Amino acid sequence: MGEFTRKSIKELFSQAPGSKVVVKGWVRTKRGNKNVSFIALNDGSTIKNMQIVCDGAKFSEDSLKDVTTGACLCVTGELVESMGKGQSVEVQASEIEIYGTADPNSYPLQKKGHSMEFLREIAHLRMRSNTFGCVFRIRNAMAFAIHKYFNEHGFFYLHTPLITESDCEGAGEMFQVTTMDLKNIPLTEDGKEVDFSSDFFGKQTALTVSGQLEGELGATSLGKIYTFGPTFRAENSNTPRHLAEFWMIEPEMAFYDITDNMELAEDFIKYLVRYALENCKDDLQFLNDMFDKELISRMEGVVNTKFERVTYTQAIELLTQSGKKFEFPVHWGTDLQSEHERYLVEEYFKKPVILTDFPKDIKAFYMKQNDDGKTVRGMDVLFPKIGEIIGGSERESSLEKINKRIAELNMDTTNLWWYLDTRKYGTCPHSGFGLGFERLLLFVTGMQNIRDVIPFPRTPKNAEF
Repeated sequence: MGEFTRKSIKELFSQAPGSKVVVKGWVRTKRGNKNVSFIALNDGSTIKNMQIVCDGAKFSEDSLKDVTTGACLCVTGELVESMGKGQSVEVQASEIEIYGTADPNSYPLQKKGHSMEFLREIAHLRMRSNTFGCVFRIRNAMAFAIHKYFNEHGFFYLHTPLITESDCEGAGEMFQVTTMDLKNIPLTEDGKEVDFSSDFFGKQTALTVSGQLEGELGATSLGKIYTFGPTFRAENSNTPRHLAEFWMIEPEMAFYDITDNMELAEDFIKYLVRYALENCKDDLQFLNDMFDKELISRMEGVVNTKFERVTYTQAIELLTQSGKKFEFPVHWGTDLQSEHERYLVEEYFKKPVILTDFPKDIKAFYMKQNDDGKTVRGMDVLFPKIGEIIGGSERESSLEKINKRIAELNMDTTNLWWYLDTRKYGTCPHSGFGLGFERLLLFVTGMQNIRDVIPFPRTPKNAEF
C-alpha cells in the first residue's frame, strides 16, 4: 500500500464507516487478551487516537508482542462503527506491519505522567506526547494565521537579515558571528582591539535582536510590511519567560500614528486568538482539561473585550495607590515589571491593557517624542498571565529629534547611517510593533514555561538537540 492510499487519522474520523483503509502511526497503548487486542494509534494529525481492533483468531499474542508503546505501525483493515466509548469509528485490522519497534524497558514515553522538566530532557521525543502534539499543532496554526491576517490586510512579507551590524535595541546583548579562529584571534597593531579586517564580513557582526530597523525601510517604500522570523538575545535570563532564540512578528506601517498602531495591534491579536478557538478546538480542550481549566474562557474573554487604554503616568498612580506591596517598588520613571503589569490586567482592569506614553529615558531612541519633552509614543499590550505580549511605538520621523536623542544616549551611529537617511529623504509618520511569537503561544496554550512552546529551546547553558 503506497502513501497516497493512506489517510490521516484526522481524516478518518470524518469518514463514513464501511471502507478498507490504511492507517499508519505510533502506538500509544495496547490492551486486551488472547481473544481480542485494542491498540490506540496516533499519527500526529489530531489529539485523538484511532482504536485498532485485533481479533485473536487473526492475530496471536506472539504476533503482537512487538506492538508496544512507541512502536510504529502500518495497519490495513476496515473502518467500522465503534461500539466503545470515546470514538465514532475504529479500524478492524486485517494486516499489521511493524515499521519500528520501541523497547518497553528503555522507551521513556511510557503511559504515565511526566514532568515538563523531564520532557525537556527528551525534547527529541516529547512531540510524541499528547501535550506537545497539541502545543505544536497550535504553533503551526498560529504561524499560518499570522500570514493569513497580514495577507488579507494588504501587508507585504519582508525578509530582514539575521546577520547584522546594528543593535536595534541598544542593549548590546548580541551573539557575535565570526569565522575567525577563536584560538588565534588577530588583534590591531596596538594589541588592544580585535582586528576584524580578516573576518568574513571584514567587520564585527552579530545575530539580529530585531528586524525592525530594516522593516522601517520596507514600510517607507512598500507602505505596510511585516517580518516573521527568528531573533536572538544573548541575555543571561534563566526565567520561564525568556529564550535566547525566539520568533518575532514585526509589522511596520507608513502613515500610521500611535492610535492606528494600537487599533492594529488589538485587531491582530484578537484575530489570532479567535483563529485558535475556531481551528484548534480539540487541542485547546485537551490543554484546558489537563493544565489550565480557565484557558478557553480566558481566550474568549480577550476576543470579546475592548482593550483598556492607559497612559504610563495613570498606571503609576494606580499602582502606587493600590496598597499592594510589590517586590519591585514603583515610581514615575521606573520600567514596569511583570508583577505590575499583571496587577493592572488581572486585578484592577480585569481585561487586556494597552499602556502608552512612557518616559523617554526607559525606551529606545527611535520612539516618537511627545511635546512634553519627557515621554514618547510607545505602547505595550499587556495580557492576563503573560504581562507584556506586544511592544511598539510611533517612530520618530524628525531627523533633528532623532539625532538629538542619539546624542543624549551617546550612541555610535556608524552602522546606522542608512537608517537615518530615511529621515532625510521623504520622511513620513510611521509606526510598528513586535509580537513575541512564543509569548502569544504561552497565552493560547496555557503552558507555564516558554521553553514548552518552542520545539528546541535555546537558553543559557543549553543548546541541546
